[in-house]
Amino acid sequence: MLYQIHELNRSFLTPLTKWADASSKLFANPISPLAYTPYSQRMAAAYELLFRLGKEYEKPEFDIQFTQIDEETIEIVEDVVIAKPFCKLINFRKNTASAKKKSAQLIQPKVLIVAPLSGHHATLLRDTVRSLLPTHDVYITDWIDARMVPLSAGPFHLHDYIYYVQEFIRHLSPDLHVISVCQPTVPVLAAISLMASENDPALPKTMTMMGGPIDPRKSPTQVNALATEKKFSWFENSVIYNVPANYPGFGRKVYPGFLQHAGFVAMNPDRHAQSHWDFYQHLVQGDDESAEQHRKFYDEYNAVLDLPAEYYLETIKTVFQEFRLPKGTWEVEGKLVRPQDIKTVALFTVEGELDDISGPGQTQAAHDLCSGIPATMKQDFVAPGCGHYGIFSGRKWREIVCPKVIDFMKKHG
Repeated sequence: MLYQIHELNRSFLTPLTKWADASSKLFANPISPLAYTPYSQRMAAAYELLFRLGKEYEKPEFDIQFTQIDEETIEIVEDVVIAKPFCKLINFRKNTASAKKKSAQLIQPKVLIVAPLSGHHATLLRDTVRSLLPTHDVYITDWIDARMVPLSAGPFHLHDYIYYVQEFIRHLSPDLHVISVCQPTVPVLAAISLMASENDPALPKTMTMMGGPIDPRKSPTQVNALATEKKFSWFENSVIYNVPANYPGFGRKVYPGFLQHAGFVAMNPDRHAQSHWDFYQHLVQGDDESAEQHRKFYDEYNAVLDLPAEYYLETIKTVFQEFRLPKGTWEVEGKLVRPQDIKTVALFTVEGELDDISGPGQTQAAHDLCSGIPATMKQDFVAPGCGHYGIFSGRKWREIVCPKVIDFMKKHG
């Protein structure tokens, strides 16, 4: 019923937000007489803030049109390589026809970025993709909003996630590097472990794991505390709802994105409130650059998707309540997940010193689990002064973390 109430509330808010958007433009547009009235800037700022607080945020575009290689601009084309019911594998293909010279560097090693399926869209990793494009042939998992997947497509379990990753790895092998960011570090490690146990020839060259809950018992955060303090039945009964009739996935059980977003905001309410107040001040002061940075961040941050209920609940139980991966008790349809069987895949773990989602040590735990990997093929890095998002997006990612990731893949490629 909560989902239906949310949709009803959204239908009431839509006319209000459209009115606020139009009013903001009336007080800001230089051809409007209202733009020259007293306090017009404050009125425009207030209306735009109201608009942005109430509007529905759609999935953003990756919007990566070009990259630079050897000071040459190369056009980027998004290709859907594999289309699954719950995920699309996207390749950011370099259009060599747009190049003036056929550089040998356009034949580049492949890297698969496994994006989180934990609330935000894969476009959150736009900066990750953009930074790797000059040196690699980049692919990413673009997860589909569960409310847009018809019931006829069937359920999506945690083991389906693992099988998706394995299918993508096999399709892109050989000479593949895999990067997992946050939530997927766990299923990606499981996917590669199962492949190693079966001596699969399609194993990647390297796996880079960034800010993920390999062992959530280490440096537990608010996210971990919620999962352990609440009983599993609470999650089943309190956060799972049916998709309303106005979506293709009508009737599918999901963990709604709006609840996930509320959880994101609840972790740092003061910071978000201050950010919106600063946005209002920037608009009043005419600081367009700072205001645009706010818009870009929240256009991404506020765009969320629904998670399949079975996948979400199994993740809560397997990863955050029973700790099956670090305890060595995780079975995927009867097959035991054995990270110690991985011997030929180099491992690089990246953590943020100030990460408040996956605490320091949680990702590093992969090194002890992957005891079969030689020490010469392991590397760990804790990014100083970095929070969760800073290890894969922003200036510190571009200037500090990304060069280390690229060097590691080059060394073990």
